[in-house]
Amino acid sequence: GRVQFTPDLMPSDIVGTSVYDLQSRSFRIRKGPVFTNILLADEINRAPAKVQAALLEAMEEHGVSLEGVQQPLPDPFMVLATQNPIEYEGTYPLPEAQQDRFLFKAYMNYPTPEQELEMLRRWDAGIELRDPARAGVTPIVEAAAIAECQAEARKVTVDERLRRYIIELAVATRQAAELVLGASPRAEVLLLLASKAAAAFEGRDYVTPDDVKGLLRPTFRHRLLLRPEAEVGGQTADSLLDAVIARVTPPR
Repeated sequence: GRVQFTPDLMPSDIVGTSVYDLQSRSFRIRKGPVFTNILLADEINRAPAKVQAALLEAMEEHGVSLEGVQQPLPDPFMVLATQNPIEYEGTYPLPEAQQDRFLFKAYMNYPTPEQELEMLRRWDAGIELRDPARAGVTPIVEAAAIAECQAEARKVTVDERLRRYIIELAVATRQAAELVLGASPRAEVLLLLASKAAAAFEGRDYVTPDDVKGLLRPTFRHRLLLRPEAEVGGQTADSLLDAVIARVTPPR
């Protein structure tokens, strides 16, 4: 499912609403696009806070309340969101509570020259890249397979020392003088789960310190709030997380 976020979007456009059925003379629930396995929230910061907040319950509870009754969402359920990091006019900052519910924040860089060359070749050949079918994009996994992968990742074991290491990394961000807000307890949980998934992808049934360190920046960066003087000094969330990694000794 996909929702294009705009300033005039309403929460009901995402979660759904109740409509009056003339034939049955009763109200019925009309589910919104959030009732899907993967929801793409395109340009999420173009909608006001009340619309962004419509996803809070869905992302935390995997359900939404309609007419006072919580409706469960399909399993698995996940939200992918995009936003332009440069453009600020006509946008609304995401609340900290909303950002905290996202597992990762990933930066999209420019394509490589070879990738750009392939892009031009496809356009020149008349392949419409906005049409997935014509561009040769086909599904590679079904929802059931994602659930199976999640189950496999849960089987990965984590040593007690690594759990303490994750906590020490989070505490170090909270104690950093450059930060107003450090990593939350939810960030610790998600870093643990992400590290287990990374180990499973590598074919291991155990987590290593490198798994944790490798995922610290994408898992923590959007949860940190820098002080203005730190930003003026050229510091970023990533540079502070690099300092945290260097300062906190991993288990051996």
